[in-house]
Amino acid sequence: MEDVTRRRLVVVTGASSGIGLAAAVDLARAGDQVVLVGRDPARLTAAGERVREVSGERPELFRADFAVLDDVRGLAERLRDAYDRIDVLANNAGAIVLQPLTTVDGYELSIQANHLAPFLLSNLLRDRIGRMVVTASGAHRSGALDPDDLNATLRRYRPMRAYGTSKQANILFTAEAARRWPDVPAHCFHPGVVRTRFGSDSKFVALGMRIMPFRSPEQGADTLVWLAREDPARLVDGGYYVDRRPRRPLPKAADRDVAARLWDASAQAVGL
Repeated sequence: MEDVTRRRLVVVTGASSGIGLAAAVDLARAGDQVVLVGRDPARLTAAGERVREVSGERPELFRADFAVLDDVRGLAERLRDAYDRIDVLANNAGAIVLQPLTTVDGYELSIQANHLAPFLLSNLLRDRIGRMVVTASGAHRSGALDPDDLNATLRRYRPMRAYGTSKQANILFTAEAARRWPDVPAHCFHPGVVRTRFGSDSKFVALGMRIMPFRSPEQGADTLVWLAREDPARLVDGGYYVDRRPRRPLPKAADRDVAARLWDASAQAVGL
């Protein structure tokens, strides 16, 4: 059984800003040792300074671009070299991609950055992880996942459909991980509509983020922090949570057959 009273090591991806940074700050303030993973070196350094201000301890920083799977492999190797155990892996990194883009690995950017990259990282760290928390979204309602064609959203591209498909994948991955890895509690959650850097390349989205009554990053991170600290015996393994309560995702994000097919397709896509 995990000792939830001791100081734990928590790796947070997408920790440069938004939900990831808010979660890292909250966890560090409560006494956990946090490790920040981000893509932009300047923002990652600033995030580390923010954590140091509240905890008195400078966190370790790891740069990786989830649009490049070799970056993810290198990140996993560096984390394995640095830590014998990762008590919590918070797979939080993600993006809304406004244009149809294909990565150097040949995949639509949303499905790679939001699903394939954390899938690969989790698998490469599987023997180190004590528990896993995945930032999913209610946007899975717009998902149209086809495990046999992970690039399907590139045809007649719509940003929210691509994003929703990746979030549908997050929920299916979490549930399937719980079934395949019974010794690693896994949970995902919907943070709500949060005012972050998401979609900041769009003037329309950026304006909406400034004027609409969205949640703060701290409010969006609340369930992540709670799932990272709550006794796993009190949680639904593989469950999807909204505001600290288990919720049933739409059937297309709860289909066990689709989840198993997605796992196999993802493993093949990332070379596992």
